[in-house]
Amino acid sequence: MSPAAMSLLPSAARASGRTRVTSPSSSSRIGTSSQASFHGNRRPVRLDKTHDSMRVRHSRRIIECRAYHRSTATEACHGTRGDGGLVAFASSQKSRMSHSRLRRRPNLLRRAMETSYDDTTNDTTDKPTTYRYIVVFLVALALLLCNADRVIMSVAGVPLAAANGWGAEKLGLVQSSFLWGYTLTPFIGGVLADKFGGKNVLLLGIFVWSVATALTPFAAAASLPALLLCRAVMGLGEGVALPCMNNITSRWVPAAERSRAVAACMAGFQSGSVVGLLAAPAMLLLGGVQRPFLVFGVVGIAWASVWAATATTFPKQSKFVNELELKVIEGGGAVVGVAEVGKAKESNEGGDKNKEKPKATVAQLLKAPPVLACIFANFVNNWGYFILLAWMPLYFKEQLGLELAKSAQFSALPWFAMAVSGAFAGWFADWLINMKNVSRTKTRKITQGIGFIGPAIGLLVLTYTNTPGSALAALTFAVGCTAFTQAGFLVNFQEIGPRYVGAMHGMANTAGSLAGIIGTYGAGVVLEATGSWNAVLRVTAAVYLAGAAVWVCFSTGEKVFD
Repeated sequence: MSPAAMSLLPSAARASGRTRVTSPSSSSRIGTSSQASFHGNRRPVRLDKTHDSMRVRHSRRIIECRAYHRSTATEACHGTRGDGGLVAFASSQKSRMSHSRLRRRPNLLRRAMETSYDDTTNDTTDKPTTYRYIVVFLVALALLLCNADRVIMSVAGVPLAAANGWGAEKLGLVQSSFLWGYTLTPFIGGVLADKFGGKNVLLLGIFVWSVATALTPFAAAASLPALLLCRAVMGLGEGVALPCMNNITSRWVPAAERSRAVAACMAGFQSGSVVGLLAAPAMLLLGGVQRPFLVFGVVGIAWASVWAATATTFPKQSKFVNELELKVIEGGGAVVGVAEVGKAKESNEGGDKNKEKPKATVAQLLKAPPVLACIFANFVNNWGYFILLAWMPLYFKEQLGLELAKSAQFSALPWFAMAVSGAFAGWFADWLINMKNVSRTKTRKITQGIGFIGPAIGLLVLTYTNTPGSALAALTFAVGCTAFTQAGFLVNFQEIGPRYVGAMHGMANTAGSLAGIIGTYGAGVVLEATGSWNAVLRVTAAVYLAGAAVWVCFSTGEKVFD
């Protein structure tokens, strides 16, 4: 008999090993001597003097049994027991006891086990919270507003150009003015996010771009320079969004969930295109040019108030994260801040407490081929992204003869496909790494290759289409494939340099902004000079193919900077 089972029996029973105790009703028939009979000729045990003490000992054993099972279940929740937890323990204990002895104490053991199990399962402290998913959702919502605010101009820009007599060149200037400010803040915002936390920098950024969005129609009514300035200020605010996203997810999400978390955030970003392109035409009809800018600006300010009240820089600072979730996050490879933000003396990826290592300089970052591969990948991605985002409504209107509202709806469908395929890309990348044991390097090259080669094929096919349906299919395929970059270079920042993710993403976004300025404005110049969309689409396809070649040659999924 096991020690745990023996502890449930009285001392006299433990001594004999075959004790049979009579019930109080049977003892009354025996008389004042109240004896417990045996099958053999063994000496009986008197119960009239020991019954109360035995009952006390039984109660103590029950308490000890409950305590043992409570600790066993707690260890099972923490993953420190190898016996499968409470159920496995109970079954193993029962298997060690003979059936004859279990029959003598069935209710006692069962009640102790059931009570301890219920007490443990009702203890909420043994269950990890899931607040990191709330943080990812809030970041995704911020990126939705970020993209919706910028895409409004691609719809409202058409009536604004008609009202002010702007040609394609001036409209391209208005579209690209957003990128003047957007170019300046990604690197600065990323460095500040690494030092002071992405929570604070993102809060300031969304407040600035939301106010600028609300003021856009009033600036347009004043003058073209005022509009250009307002759009540039809006770009200043939005420039910090993506570096802050990567910074926040690197601190709040374990490595096994990285691809899905980034994909979820970027799904919100792409959903902003859908929301903006679908909502803006209806708002223009109901309230004029001012309505979409005012509505989205006010919503952004409301989001900022919620974020300020609920988010923290590190999960250990949040009152909504318990110890078990904190172990999941920090023990799973998230970036851990040991001291207060801005005064941290130690930080690492995982949970080991190492002394702070010398920080890499900007020059060292720029000399590393994997970092340059990420920067060039973002340049290529933004080249195609901003051209498609800014000019697709006009493409469907001029090339295929669709009205503004209809062209906006057609333009929204590819971005919806991008949101869906981006979520799938994140799951697919994590599945390759966690379930199929594919290396991170190979996984990132696969996903990024799909994200660049697919759009190149789609845009080349688009040059041969002549109906709205076929054009929409080709464009949806192209834009949907670009979402795989979210499980490629966007996650790769966290792998090659987890402590510098904000700075590296900021440098990449600066390069991407330059690509957006050149591509967006250059597309307008080419269209006005030639009147042909095919040249724009073919150049964009060539840029995508060049990006795929550079990525395959120089990228890696291994850590480059500690």
